[in-house]
Amino acid sequence: MTNREDMTLTSAGYFVSQEAPIVTDNPIATPQASPPDILRCAYMELVVTDLAASREFYVDVLGLYVTEEDENTLYLRSTEEFIHHNLVLRKGEVAAVAAFSYRVRSPEELDKAVAFYTELGCDVRRNPDGFVKGVGDSVRVVDPLGFPYEFFYRSDHVERMSWRYDLHIPGELVRLDHFNQVTPDVPRAVKYMQDLGFRVTEDIQDEEGTVYAAWMRRKPSVHDTAMTGGDGPRMHHVCFATHEKHNILAICDKLGALRRSDSIERGPGRHGVSNAFYLYLRDPDGHRVEVYTQDYYTGDPDNPVVTWDVHDNQRRDWWGNPVVPSWYTDASLVLDLDGNPQPVHARTDDSEMAVTIGADGFSYTRADENEGKLGNQL
Repeated sequence: MTNREDMTLTSAGYFVSQEAPIVTDNPIATPQASPPDILRCAYMELVVTDLAASREFYVDVLGLYVTEEDENTLYLRSTEEFIHHNLVLRKGEVAAVAAFSYRVRSPEELDKAVAFYTELGCDVRRNPDGFVKGVGDSVRVVDPLGFPYEFFYRSDHVERMSWRYDLHIPGELVRLDHFNQVTPDVPRAVKYMQDLGFRVTEDIQDEEGTVYAAWMRRKPSVHDTAMTGGDGPRMHHVCFATHEKHNILAICDKLGALRRSDSIERGPGRHGVSNAFYLYLRDPDGHRVEVYTQDYYTGDPDNPVVTWDVHDNQRRDWWGNPVVPSWYTDASLVLDLDGNPQPVHARTDDSEMAVTIGADGFSYTRADENEGKLGNQL
């Protein structure tokens, strides 16, 4: 673990270093096979128990565009997307995540995905016709952390809706931005994701070196996925981006007008981590959806890694507002490739909620004072 002495404390209160200050004493073996060249997070497949209620939430309320639908499945996309979908909603008995899907740079990358995960001893399946409509040759795996990952290149093209201002709503969701995954051992997850070609942009640690979360990217933004410490494997949230803060405020106003304010779990606010303006919602099945805007560019090869102190109460909300306990504890189940829920394993390292909330924890706005809103909320 990198010592604080090897980091630079910024005027904003976080630390920066050149390399990700995260190491693991329980690594997943690095395959000899090259990883697939991942472009970006592309879509998520969610299992929902009431497709009509989910359609109302994602289409009528949030304004995602319907690409295709039948009695059991709904394919949705955001405004700027030209591939077939960013979200698949499939009717099922247990609400869960069936796939975190990534687009790769070329068809040949799928061969690399098979070799990479086969060497890791994972369940690997390939379907030349794709596992869902609109997507061609695809590889699905249960990765070493227990998450269902998909890799694909070919997709049907659909109309990009950026120019259809006659259809836009005040809270327009313009692109899929990232996933967030819950896993017991964050350093172990980070090392595996680095082997897969991801780079760390930000993390949360304490002075003893416990890592509570890490943000990782392939596209040049803050993240394509994040690893959050907790009981897992589970899905914390899927995130769609908007263009401006006012789009997020419009969503809040719309939910209030519809008497659906109970869908708002947390926010609106601004994160310290990522610097983005955010809103967290819960869909009818409890799947968490973030709406997000105004993070920053990370594409330079020497982009510095940002480290936040876990006791800094501005890391999760820049305004110092407390985090609701459900945001720390609740998450969606994930499935294996046969559709069975994956067993959930407990985190043994300290939990972020335990060390920052209530009598057993503390937080600060100014580090020399060791107190703040979050530590005093319970």
